[in-house]
Amino acid sequence: MTLRLLFAIAVLLAACAPRQAAVPDHPGATKTVGAARAERRLYDGAPPTIPHEAMGAACGSCHNQLGLAVEGLGFAPPSPHEQTRGLSAISRCEQCHVYQTASAPFRANAFAGLRQDLRHGRRLHDFAPPVIPHKTFMRENCAACHSGPAAREEIRTSHPERPRCRQCHLEQVTTEGFVPARLSRP
Repeated sequence: MTLRLLFAIAVLLAACAPRQAAVPDHPGATKTVGAARAERRLYDGAPPTIPHEAMGAACGSCHNQLGLAVEGLGFAPPSPHEQTRGLSAISRCEQCHVYQTASAPFRANAFAGLRQDLRHGRRLHDFAPPVIPHKTFMRENCAACHSGPAAREEIRTSHPERPRCRQCHLEQVTTEGFVPARLSRP
């Protein structure tokens, strides 16, 4: 197959992919799937746009510690910034997150940001915990994305009762692959 045909198939599959998923233990509530969430970032690491209109309440009213099912909108995920120094429930979220008011750029340009990497973190070996594949600054509340009703199934933790994630999982600091250490015996 040609590269152009493969690209067309990938675009078609992405268009057919589901954009919403059911929230466990919350009948009727839905959440946005990972690929759709990634589309709300201009580039990997950028703050996502706000996918709804202003609600007239503080963001933390819905994006609280556990998240909230909001009628007609879906499930508001919890804020990952709860443990970020200097941020709190009265933070100005709109300093970084903006409302998406248009689907196209206001002026034509050639900017192509890096797409968000949705792969799982790599492991040193099969039994090692995966590394954290993203920066942790302003994402200190791992549970906001990895446990609870708002967590995407593909990144949900199997052990949410362990609150000190970075005790086992380390932030990825290089793009190079792991090289297993060779132990030599005298």
